[in-house]
Amino acid sequence: MSSTLRQSGVRFLRQLGRQAEPIMDAYLAGSLADDALEPGVQERLVKHGILYRPEPGADLHLRRVVRALLEEALRDERNRQIDANTGSALASFKTLADHYKEAHHQGDYAAAEVYLADLREHVYAFGETLQHSIRVLWSRINNEFGYVGTLNAKIRENELAQTQVSELLSGLELVSFQALAESAGDLRELRHLLVTNLQRTLSACTQELSIVQGRLLEQLGRFREIRGRTRLLKGWLLHMEQHPDYEVGPHAAARLVPQLFNQAAPVLDPASLDIHDSTLESELLALLAPIRAKQTQDRPVQSLGDAPDLTLHTPDAFEVTSSPIRAAVDAYFCQVIDSGQAISALDYHCQETLPWDAESWLYQVIGGYDGLPEEQKHHFELDMLGEPHPLYSGNFIIRDLRLWLA
Repeated sequence: MSSTLRQSGVRFLRQLGRQAEPIMDAYLAGSLADDALEPGVQERLVKHGILYRPEPGADLHLRRVVRALLEEALRDERNRQIDANTGSALASFKTLADHYKEAHHQGDYAAAEVYLADLREHVYAFGETLQHSIRVLWSRINNEFGYVGTLNAKIRENELAQTQVSELLSGLELVSFQALAESAGDLRELRHLLVTNLQRTLSACTQELSIVQGRLLEQLGRFREIRGRTRLLKGWLLHMEQHPDYEVGPHAAARLVPQLFNQAAPVLDPASLDIHDSTLESELLALLAPIRAKQTQDRPVQSLGDAPDLTLHTPDAFEVTSSPIRAAVDAYFCQVIDSGQAISALDYHCQETLPWDAESWLYQVIGGYDGLPEEQKHHFELDMLGEPHPLYSGNFIIRDLRLWLA
């Protein structure tokens, strides 16, 4: 493997040496036209990862690693200000866009082209940095974090990768295309770079990061399952070492056989009718025929002459009794209206010494508030006091309710 890596590195450095002039031209100008290189040379430089085309129809640009190598060797502070941080990158985009617009409006087209080339390189470098980060994450996932030896280390590396994905997604949320469009103004070149190109790049990166996040969660669950089984096996081995005379009891003689040992297939399958088998149609009809006939014979026959007379009576008056707990909720709402202040539901429950338990009382207060008509509900505000569940996200534990007038 080291010999193959050495040969690849030697070929890469030879390409850099042979094509030093076009590489420096691409570094200084920001891009290289297609007609500046022969097709064979251009193909080799793209194949070896020295040049790349950021989008169809665009000029060739230096790869980020080659540009970083030249920046470090030449101590070029002008181009070394590219930062992977999203906030810093957005600030650089806005500053260079302002420089370009100012030079363009003043008629200094040479300076405007320089600023546009710098902005184009910043945008392309930002997109390539995101794509490089995603490629690194995919490499770590496909390798299953093989650069660490223990399962706990793999879990920690997985959690670190999830944190990095969350930070990348949080950084992408900072990008406001409305603000970028305002910075670009009505200049077509700026809108193409800051809106069209950048939106396409960020959309693809966001989708791929969501897939990466799902794979990381799936892999973390598998790692934890393996760790749980390993701990169970190690605990069993430790138990056997401490109790060498331990013997497993006859599980078949127990009243309830554990599912782990109850793996035998049943001798006879449970009987059932196959109503979808057309070959059994005659037998099924023969079985159903006497049943239908018996039901017809046993059914009482009543003639029309024996039917009783139909008489209309006045329905008996009845009174609907109201629920006591509902009446208590109505009294609670009335007290809030009379006092004009926020009243806790549990405080009212203790003050009035209501006979129902606190949980039923809180449920009834929520139901009474939700059952109000819309023209009455907007006069009240119901605040739920509690805290999120410490283990299960998305669940909120309600401890008390507070009702007041809106």
